[in-house]
Amino acid sequence: MKEQIVSKEAPAAIGAYSQAIKKGDMIFTSGQIPIDPETSEMVEKDIEKQTVQVMENLKYVLKEAGSSFDKVIKATIFLSDLNNFSKVNDIYKEYFSNIPPARACVEVSKLPKDSLVEIEVIAFE
Repeated sequence: MKEQIVSKEAPAAIGAYSQAIKKGDMIFTSGQIPIDPETSEMVEKDIEKQTVQVMENLKYVLKEAGSSFDKVIKATIFLSDLNNFSKVNDIYKEYFSNIPPARACVEVSKLPKDSLVEIEVIAFE
C-alpha cells in the first residue's frame, strides 16, 4: 500500500496530486512551488525568496513523512531561467548539511502560477 502525506505546514495541493507519497521507507514529494501556506499566495517574484519558500515547504512535507533533508537521495530543480542557478544553488546547499543528494537542474519554459522555481525530492524515512 502507498500512504498519502499531508502536511498542514505546507501549501495544500492545488490539483489532483498529493504533497508526497510514502511507499515502504521511501518518500516521493510532488514539486513544491513558492506558495506561502498561511496565505495560499505566491511569495514575491524574487528568486531567493521563492527558493527559500520552496525549501521550507519541502522541509515540512518531509517532516510530516518522518524524514528530513539529511535523508534526501535525489532532487530535481526546475527553473524558469537557468541564469538563476547560482542564486538557487547557494540557498539550496544551506539545507543539506551532510552529503548532498544526487540532483538534476533543468530550465523549463513555464512553471505553475508563473513560479521562478519548483523542486521535488525523493527521500527515505
